[in-house]
Amino acid sequence: MNTIIHASDTMFNSSSNGLLSFFSGNATQGANDALNSALTIVSQSLQIPVIILLLAFLVFAIYTLGKLLSQYFSRKKVPVKLIENLIYSINQADSGEDIKNIINNADIQNSQKRVLSEIASSESLGTKSRETLARRLIENEEDKIEHELSKTDFITRIGPTLGLMGTLIPMGPGLAALGQGDVTALATAITVAFNTTVVGIASGAVGYLASKLRRRWYDQYLANLDALSDAILDRLDK
Repeated sequence: MNTIIHASDTMFNSSSNGLLSFFSGNATQGANDALNSALTIVSQSLQIPVIILLLAFLVFAIYTLGKLLSQYFSRKKVPVKLIENLIYSINQADSGEDIKNIINNADIQNSQKRVLSEIASSESLGTKSRETLARRLIENEEDKIEHELSKTDFITRIGPTLGLMGTLIPMGPGLAALGQGDVTALATAITVAFNTTVVGIASGAVGYLASKLRRRWYDQYLANLDALSDAILDRLDK
């Protein structure tokens, strides 16, 4: 009798463990399926926003390229010899008004003329106040330049990232369609993936080129501005 009871208990425990394993396995599989479905919905819902952003980036890249070409042909190329002559002329000026006339007649950019004229007009200030004013005006120019460069830097970083997202998002459904024998759906997904990749890389390349050239131009701009402002401050301190 004890043997029969023990065997019954063993069978009951085995059946219970089997049922628990079955339900546990089904619960885990169900959770995985739910999470995968949620991830699929999220990733697929991003496809249209990504494509729209890529198109917007492409339009901005074309605008940036046109603006870059316009700046290249219209910008004033200031040779070092001109800056040297201006420094000598400023050093020989008799007053702040003479310095302003020299600056306004110089072949430099208008924004530089504005900053340097404001520094030349600070003749009534003390030395420290004049230096503070000059430093703040130049920092303001640096802030403007940084703001301008941040736009193309943003495209350089985000454009290829969006292109990669646009590549990966349609590949999931495309591969799933291939498993069901739907080659047409796979071809469509691959076409979308390649197009978004090209647009993302092209936008990033234009942004990189614009940032590289503009940063070099702005470095020269600030170097000339620093040199001329130092010459004005030195003359006003005499």
